[in-house]
Amino acid sequence: MERLRELGGGFWRSVTGLIVVFLAASFVGYFYSLHNPENTLQIVKALTEHMGPPPASDLRTFLKIFTNNTVVAVFSMLSGLFFGIGPWLIMAFNGFIVGVVVCFVTETGKYPFTQALLGLLPHGIVEIPALAIAGAAGILWYREIVKGEGSGAERFKNGMKKALMMLVVSVLLLFVAALIETYVTPKVSGIG
Repeated sequence: MERLRELGGGFWRSVTGLIVVFLAASFVGYFYSLHNPENTLQIVKALTEHMGPPPASDLRTFLKIFTNNTVVAVFSMLSGLFFGIGPWLIMAFNGFIVGVVVCFVTETGKYPFTQALLGLLPHGIVEIPALAIAGAAGILWYREIVKGEGSGAERFKNGMKKALMMLVVSVLLLFVAALIETYVTPKVSGIG
């Protein structure tokens, strides 16, 4: 717990800010889709092609979700090294896509809005903060390199240690989120 306090308020402000960006972008994606149904259909088709067919078992579903989210978390953390901008773009993009998909499934009549939300909330309340923590870890690493104490190599190493510690926290949360998404969300939402 003490190590989490050592990260400082800037880290936790970044986490909060990244979550807010995700949520705002999801609203933008939803309203974009309402006014651009043709583009929405193309986006959903591209997503479906990218994701491929659903895995044949719950274990494979879990592994696919966990692996995908872990890759996103690592990429988000590393993208923070690019002037601290990358995580903001990744969270905005992912939020936008969530908004597009929610609008698509509700507007096409596939699921009512409340059921679509139930398809996101059980695991999303863990997954979204986990991804924000990974992104904030990258921003922290960048800030340590720029504003930290010691030589450039020491600042890089100190930032990397802190970032990797928070990446571990993020991955553990993503593990829990993938379990929820695989085994709980489908039952709660009636989707799947």
